[in-house]
Amino acid sequence: MSPAVSDTTPDPRRWWTLVVLCFSLLVIALDNTILNVALPTLQRDLDASASDLQWIVDSYMLVFAAVLLTAGALGDRFGRKKALTFGLVVFGLGSGLSALAESSEMLIATRALMGVGGAFIMPSTLSILTAVFPANERAKAIGIWAAVSGLGIVIGPVTGGWLVEHGDWSLVFLVNLPFVAAALLSGRWLVPESKDPSKPRLDAGGFALSSLGLGALVWGVIEAPARGWTDGVILGAFTLAAVALAAFIAWELRVRQPMLDVRLFLNRRFSAASGAITVAFFSLFGTIFFLTQYLQSVLGYGAFDSGVRVMPVAAGLILGGPLSAKLSERIGTKRVVGAGLAFVAVGLTMLSGAEVDSGYGLVAAVLLVLGLGMGLIMAPATESVMGSLPIAKASVGSAVNDATRTMGGALGVAVLGSLLSSGYRAGMDGVTQGLPSGVAEMANQSLAGGLAVAHRIGGGTGGHVSDAAQQAFVDGMQTAALAGAAIAALGAVITLVALPARAPVAQPVPA
Repeated sequence: MSPAVSDTTPDPRRWWTLVVLCFSLLVIALDNTILNVALPTLQRDLDASASDLQWIVDSYMLVFAAVLLTAGALGDRFGRKKALTFGLVVFGLGSGLSALAESSEMLIATRALMGVGGAFIMPSTLSILTAVFPANERAKAIGIWAAVSGLGIVIGPVTGGWLVEHGDWSLVFLVNLPFVAAALLSGRWLVPESKDPSKPRLDAGGFALSSLGLGALVWGVIEAPARGWTDGVILGAFTLAAVALAAFIAWELRVRQPMLDVRLFLNRRFSAASGAITVAFFSLFGTIFFLTQYLQSVLGYGAFDSGVRVMPVAAGLILGGPLSAKLSERIGTKRVVGAGLAFVAVGLTMLSGAEVDSGYGLVAAVLLVLGLGMGLIMAPATESVMGSLPIAKASVGSAVNDATRTMGGALGVAVLGSLLSSGYRAGMDGVTQGLPSGVAEMANQSLAGGLAVAHRIGGGTGGHVSDAAQQAFVDGMQTAALAGAAIAALGAVITLVALPARAPVAQPVPA
């Protein structure tokens, strides 16, 4: 193992280490959005339902969220480089198997395997960064890390669209393999090993309770749209999640060496910054989930053209990222992060005015505002989370930071997707009366199904079904966008109240 890196003796390889870590992170960031533009193709090729599509996206997030805290603790205990290497290998294996999937069920399972790999990769990148860089360089390094994470999210739809149009959907998984190989080879020499010197015991109880609680929560949110929010199974899942997470908190307060010291959340800087990241990714992932469908199935763009038209988010991130560091120094973190969430709320409010014939101009403006908001949020909020913790606990702190992103993204897809789906079904209720039951159900299930039914029927009736399906989708999207805007606005208010403007001069370590 390499010698411990201190603030007075920084590792001379640290900037090359950052390159490898960003390369590893890019694999995860790309995967979070590269799949979205392939959803219509997957629905057709695998005969996937709307629920299947949501599970293909969220099975990765479900497992990622359930395993994340444990992966961070294992990295602290056995070595963060080892955790990164293990994660890359598992992620690469899951990607290869996903490309070979012949059914939606198989793809859901292999995406879950990718989630295990991702849960080890993402916290390892940030915890290694925190351990390698001295305090005076850490904020800059985290800013670069956050920018790569944001740009990866934006590059994903473009890459996915090009691959789908010039090959098939399996390429969106095969493209991960060169990245994984490059990260593994370069990381062998350029990434130093580090771990928690206290060598804490494995917290098996914390692992079981956190995985059960987070898994039940995300599963309930994903399944609620199809089963109904008051369905007994859904209520049971939410009850199980509440009981398991409450037991997790009680266990972590009592156990001698907890996986996660929950007293950290009494630190306003830590908890408020974590909340801001959750809200930001809730809004971003929920929006991209339905916006790529809007661009393809309503405005009529192809997969690649849709991906290209998501790129204004990158422009916003490029503007907002560097600006956030300068503004944080001048006016404080809370105002910068609060302003970022306000921009997100404004962008989603603008999107709520989209119509079937709005054109691309409105979408471009919305994405630019969203990107600017995300750019202002990501680096200062992430630095606030990591700066609240001792370096020995970097992996667990990184895992909490990543869990907030993942939970926010999963809940954004599930909740905003649920509102969209409910609005679409309500808009199609009267349109499909008189059609055979199987055909009517297909049209009522999703916009892709409605357009497929319209094409099959043809003529004036088919045109009527097509127009009604597009309008129903847009109506549901408007409701979802307004809900996202309200949540982002509430997050901005809470951030301004709860997040300290600057880090304290001396930060006490929780007992």
